[in-house]
Amino acid sequence: MPAGRIAPRTARLVLVTPAAVVVGALPAFPVATPWWQDIGPVVAAARDIHHIDVVVLRLLEAERDQAPGGRVTYLAELHGSAPAATEPWSGALEDHPLRLSYARPGGPAADLAWAAQALADHGRHFEGRPAQIRTWNLSSAWRIGANLGAVWLKVTPPFLAHEGAALAQLAGEAVPILVAREGGRVLLEEIAGDDLYGAGAAQQLAMVSLLVRLQAARIGRAEALLALGLPDWRGPSLCALISVLFERIGDQLTAEDRAALRPFVRGLPRRMADIAAEGIGDTLIHGDCHPGNFRGSGLEFRLLDWGDSGVGHPLLDQPAFLERAVGDMAAVSEHWHRLWREAVPGCDPTRAARLLAPVAVARQAAVYQRFLDGIEPSEHPYHRADPAERLRRTAALLRAEAART
Repeated sequence: MPAGRIAPRTARLVLVTPAAVVVGALPAFPVATPWWQDIGPVVAAARDIHHIDVVVLRLLEAERDQAPGGRVTYLAELHGSAPAATEPWSGALEDHPLRLSYARPGGPAADLAWAAQALADHGRHFEGRPAQIRTWNLSSAWRIGANLGAVWLKVTPPFLAHEGAALAQLAGEAVPILVAREGGRVLLEEIAGDDLYGAGAAQQLAMVSLLVRLQAARIGRAEALLALGLPDWRGPSLCALISVLFERIGDQLTAEDRAALRPFVRGLPRRMADIAAEGIGDTLIHGDCHPGNFRGSGLEFRLLDWGDSGVGHPLLDQPAFLERAVGDMAAVSEHWHRLWREAVPGCDPTRAARLLAPVAVARQAAVYQRFLDGIEPSEHPYHRADPAERLRRTAALLRAEAART
């Protein structure tokens, strides 16, 4: 396949009843998008091709080592009669202690029942049939038509379940409007517009301004944020996480990468102390701040997806944004640093960001490992390669850093 092209996806469905009785399997059929967790097109294709209504529960297997594309087999809950194309399926559906509630038959129905009651508590009700949009090991997402405007139901695993508490704390800010929350469930008002993956220069600067404003207002409130259940990515905790991760998966790296990472890991306490000395205190971190997690139009948008949020140095959010945005990133960085110099007079965000760059990527590696540790093995293909890949990026940054000194 030529470089840069993404293989198309086909979906094979293993069908079960709401009572978890296996009905059989459908032959693989083409799906409009390649992304495995993008479930709306799978549900639509099953309806168009086989004239059935299904709710996709979870990934069973994939022919490729990692997403996207290729043939993917899902477990799907069938509502109604089995289609004529159903074939016998001899596989086993063994239970697993890490299986998520929405990955089990009846789980999505329970989530929707909760959403219906939450709306009723606000004098609202469903209009039309809820649409399943996404499901994977990090979230289940549904769009629900309702009087007074559509809402979104999002359900997350326990390690991301602090999103509702984070959104409640951020009420009134440019974030999703929370209708209700319970554990890993949140019900959110729909946000008009688009996901802004292709944000232009003015939008990118406004995104950074929004983020810095939220973070600067919460410096000095680390303990209160941690009490909400957010992960601790402050200096000592981050040093320990990265050190443990290197010990766990260092053997997946080349000798050259290990040689770059070993002194970095040993020197992390000193590096984090130097970063702290530049004057910006710990605060709220979004955790996955990039243009695609902003939704709206023009310069009116909200910052989505706070399940990855935590507490630590705010410039840990910068590398992910710069990596996934397009255009003049030097101008974005300068804007970012100017905002922090205004918010915290006397600080040096430029030096702090330079020292944090490899730390931020290593933190991402630890986050991906946390995902793997919290999900069942059949879902590992989504993230299996990510921790080692991020540590390889960290090693490359360290080599470039050494070359500059």
